[in-house]
Amino acid sequence: MDSIMQNISTWISAMRLRTLPLSIAGIILAACFANYNGVFKWDIFILALLTTLSFQILSNLANDYGDGIKGTDNEDRIGPERAIQSGDILPEELFNAIKLNIVISIILAFTLIFAAFGSKHFLLTLLFFLLAIGSIVAAIRYTVGSNAYGYNGLGDVFVFLFFGVISVIGCYVLFAKQLDHVTFLPAITIGLLSTAVLNLNNMRDRLTDEKANKITLAVKLGERNVKKYHNVLVFGAIILSGLFGVLYFTSPYNLIFMITYVPLLLHLKRVNRNIDPKLFDPELKKLALTTVLLAVLMGVGYLLPL
Repeated sequence: MDSIMQNISTWISAMRLRTLPLSIAGIILAACFANYNGVFKWDIFILALLTTLSFQILSNLANDYGDGIKGTDNEDRIGPERAIQSGDILPEELFNAIKLNIVISIILAFTLIFAAFGSKHFLLTLLFFLLAIGSIVAAIRYTVGSNAYGYNGLGDVFVFLFFGVISVIGCYVLFAKQLDHVTFLPAITIGLLSTAVLNLNNMRDRLTDEKANKITLAVKLGERNVKKYHNVLVFGAIILSGLFGVLYFTSPYNLIFMITYVPLLLHLKRVNRNIDPKLFDPELKKLALTTVLLAVLMGVGYLLPL
């Protein structure tokens, strides 16, 4: 029994549960806007959550596999020990889990698309099929393969697109069957903060990644410029979300998300003063949870009664 529980614990650890809340922040925000506009449906919401979680777990497993077999995860790494790195899971076992996860992701994504569009909206159905396949490919290709985009400084672009633009705007289209300008600034906001989470992770691992020839944007920018970039991401999110609050103001409740500016500014203060890569690690959880809180409050602020 102890060995079974330990094995389960090992696989749960490999899935990196602490990354999952951030992955669904955009879904929750889009669902709130859909509810406000009278197009919310529970089946679409639940399937969107499950699909997104399956994509994120796939990305986490593939990331562990890619970094593990390339030797990027080694004794020099600062963050939590990975599955292959620790030896608790063999590369072959992780590869088989990735294949199973791909099947689950495809089933969930196709079920979601059918629930949202049925036999109607052919062009939207086709578009979201392509997005689903693209999401699966992107989840795998982040670290897997000879031309993995995470090793070429492109991870930030993909996180911005998938965690921000596609998560918020795409999910809203699943509900409403059309675009709505109300989602644009929130999508960019969540995209910027999600990119900041990745950047913080890459700042922590910058020296070890460079040593392992994993050329992230943090490696390309260097210690000083990557902090400036981080400030641009977080301040950009604050400015654009504030602009959204002003442009779409209907009641004081709309602005409750602004309380998250306090932890965001404190976060920037700590990052700018920090010179020890190890101290970036505790900031990851704080920034990710603050991003989730901002998304939830931004959406709920339109659902609270006057």
